[in-house]
Amino acid sequence: MDSSDQDKLLAQAEHICQQRNVRLTPQRLEVLRLMALQPGAISAYDLLDLLRVAEPQAKPPTVYRALDFLLEQGFIHRVESTNSYVLCHRIEEHSHTSALFICDRCGQVTERQTDGIEDILQQLAHHAGFTLRHSVVEAHGLCEACQEVAECRQAGHCHHDHSIPIKKR
Repeated sequence: MDSSDQDKLLAQAEHICQQRNVRLTPQRLEVLRLMALQPGAISAYDLLDLLRVAEPQAKPPTVYRALDFLLEQGFIHRVESTNSYVLCHRIEEHSHTSALFICDRCGQVTERQTDGIEDILQQLAHHAGFTLRHSVVEAHGLCEACQEVAECRQAGHCHHDHSIPIKKR
């Protein structure tokens, strides 16, 4: 995310928090900023390492409290299968179902709308006597660039980086 998009995102998050009458503290804002810099999902401890550059005294509860707040506000998603977090690209929609496509090679996470899937989940939940509060669909595979590398049969004689392994599931 370039700096102008990042600035817009952070300003939008501040505006949304003002509208909701919740407090976006400097630490929460910094965690959101750090997440906006990530190309994919990031673990809480990796975020803590990044946060310690600006705040050397930061401890794990600091990051987890910030992540909990950002999750509650719908600014980020938790990627359950990898125990990591990713920026939400629809922060203006407080509650929505997302489909997260997770690359098992590079870790990139792509969020897409779940038109139709949300209705099906609601129907299934209703028939089970269950009330949905939140849902995220996660799918693992390879992004387009990593699929190209996986299909390459000329390792050492091409422009691809074959050193990154595909994570086993």
